[in-house]
Amino acid sequence: METLVEIRDVRKVYKRDEFDVPVLNGITLDVPRGDFLALMGPSGSGKTTLLNLIAGIDRPTSGRIIVDGKEISRFSETALASWRARHVGFIFQLYNLIPVLNAFENVELPLLLTKLSKKERREHVTAALNIVGLSDRIFHYPRQLSGGQEQRVAIARAVVTDPSILVADEPTGDLDARNAQETLDLLQRLNEEFDKTIMMVTHDPKAAQHARRTMHLEKGLLVEMQEMAAAQA
Repeated sequence: METLVEIRDVRKVYKRDEFDVPVLNGITLDVPRGDFLALMGPSGSGKTTLLNLIAGIDRPTSGRIIVDGKEISRFSETALASWRARHVGFIFQLYNLIPVLNAFENVELPLLLTKLSKKERREHVTAALNIVGLSDRIFHYPRQLSGGQEQRVAIARAVVTDPSILVADEPTGDLDARNAQETLDLLQRLNEEFDKTIMMVTHDPKAAQHARRTMHLEKGLLVEMQEMAAAQA
């Protein structure tokens, strides 16, 4: 399969006063186009840091991050922001919807940064809300939606620009079991039917089972789950 994301010997060190705090200690990883990768590991292991580096929210201390042939770790802040807006869809644990905007307006937000006409934006938003099964909630505000519906609006907002990568940080962490299952089923559908490349951070082994493969971060190092199982056998 064609490689979409290449991570080469990536290290990330944060400064805390006069101390260096290493978080990632030389990560190398290939993510094929169309993959659904779950990242697991204990709190503080670097899962969200790795996700943020791939999404262009943060920069590595050293190493290279290449997405679709472009080394984003070398981009300027302006170029990185522009790339991120076009190529990355974000799904968060707490939805991050704007309370004073209805579902349509929340999903439309990323499109306001594009050159699409009002008619084209409407078509994209309607299609995205149809995909997540919320065409009947198009003018509802977040307060009028359940938690599961809010997360589906957030997923529609993430896919409305047709991004190269979807990054999901604990997308079921604030949902009950039924809504968590519906959200995971939707992500799996986006991967299988729409060939979306998804990288998901989760603490939940049941959530990770929806991914094509699972990697585990431990003390800033990355191993595949089958490697861990072999080592423990």
